[in-house]
Amino acid sequence: MTSTILAETGGAGLIQPELGLSLWTLVTFLIVLVILRKYAFGRIAALLDERREAVRQNLQAAEDAREEAERLLDDYKQQLAAAKREAAEILENARATATEQQRQLVEELSQERERGIAAAQQAIAAETQQSLDRIKQEIADLTLLATEKVLGRALDDAEQKRLVEEALAGVDFSALHGGKGGA
Repeated sequence: MTSTILAETGGAGLIQPELGLSLWTLVTFLIVLVILRKYAFGRIAALLDERREAVRQNLQAAEDAREEAERLLDDYKQQLAAAKREAAEILENARATATEQQRQLVEELSQERERGIAAAQQAIAAETQQSLDRIKQEIADLTLLATEKVLGRALDDAEQKRLVEEALAGVDFSALHGGKGGA
């Protein structure tokens, strides 16, 4: 029958509210609302509050972690800058030390060279003096020998000394001393 009524009215019966059905629907809705309010809405609200608090804590933890990461990054940058400064100082000190050691080595070598030259000059001067003394002795001996052969007799000490001094006075030893003058 309902299908004929629907066919006759053109389906308008579905749109028309009926009081009985509406009343039972309203009563059912209110009962479900009371049950939901008593048992479900409190739990749902608590779960939502817990979830809201968890999200807030996670956001706070993320913010704290970001701030800690920024602080650590700043510390790292400062440590890196300090390490670079220290490395530059070490390098500069090494350069300064190398330069100072090089200067000291050059100075020591120069002093050693000067000492060597001075020692060589002293050795040359001593050898030159010994050679001059031997030459003078040879001249004196040759002069005495020649004089004794010419005179045919031996000379006394005073005459030998006078003759040696006259012979040596005639020899120019200044050239052997480097222009410093004779005996």
